[in-house]
Amino acid sequence: MGTGPGRLDQMTARAAEVIREADCVIGNESYLSWLAPLIHGKEVIRSRMGREVERAETAVRLAADRRVAIVSGGDAGVYGMASIVLEIVERNEEKIRVEVVPGITAANAAAALLGSPLSGDFAVISLSDLLTPIDTIGKRLEAVFSVGIPVALYNPRSRGRPHNLALALEIASRHLGPDTPVGIVKNAYRDGEVVSITTLGKAGRIIEDVDMHSILIIGGEESRIWRNGTDARGIITPRGYHRKYVY
Repeated sequence: MGTGPGRLDQMTARAAEVIREADCVIGNESYLSWLAPLIHGKEVIRSRMGREVERAETAVRLAADRRVAIVSGGDAGVYGMASIVLEIVERNEEKIRVEVVPGITAANAAAALLGSPLSGDFAVISLSDLLTPIDTIGKRLEAVFSVGIPVALYNPRSRGRPHNLALALEIASRHLGPDTPVGIVKNAYRDGEVVSITTLGKAGRIIEDVDMHSILIIGGEESRIWRNGTDARGIITPRGYHRKYVY
C-alpha cells in the first residue's frame, strides 16, 4: 500500500483504513515513523533500505493467517513494493488475496507544489542504477527528452551515484533550450520542505543541493515559468486549451 508523500493528511482514506484493519504492518523504518498514530498496538516489523525482498517474503508468509499491510512511501506501484510482492506470490503459487492500495507518488506531490508542470503527457525516470544499468537509464533519458515532454526524475542524486543527475541534465540540454524550467522539490509535504525553480541552463549550479529526498521536474517544449511580477511562482505546462478556446 502507498502511504503518500509523508503526512497523514496526504494518505488516501483507503490506505488509512487498511492500516487500521491490519494485524501486522511491515515497512521501511523511515515510512513507519510518521505512521505511529495508526500502528500503535499492532505487530510492527521494521526494516531498512536494501531489504525489500526480505520484507516481501515476510509479508507473504505472514499473510497466510493474518491481515498484513506492507507499506511503501508514495505509491506502492511506482518504484514501490507492489511488484516484488506480486512476483513472490506468483513464484510461490500462494493462495492469498493481495490488494494494491494506491498513494500519492512523488511526481504528483512535487507537481502540485510547483504549480502544474505535468498537465499533459509526461515521463518518469529513476536515476538509481541499483536495479537498472546506467546505460539503460541513459537510453531512456535520450528517448523521453527527445520528444519534448516534461520529465520527473526520481532518486536524482546520492553519495553512491553523484554523477547520474549531471548525466541527465546533459542529455536534457541536448534536446531542450537553456530557458526550459526546472523545478526541485525536497521533502515534499514533510518537515524541511524546500521548493525552488530554476532553468535548465542554470540547473548545474544546484546539483550539490539535490539528494535522495528530492525530485526534479524538467519541463517540456511548451513548459514555462509562471510569474507574479518578476517572482517565479511555479511552472505551467499548457494542456492546449489556448489552441481550441478563447480565454
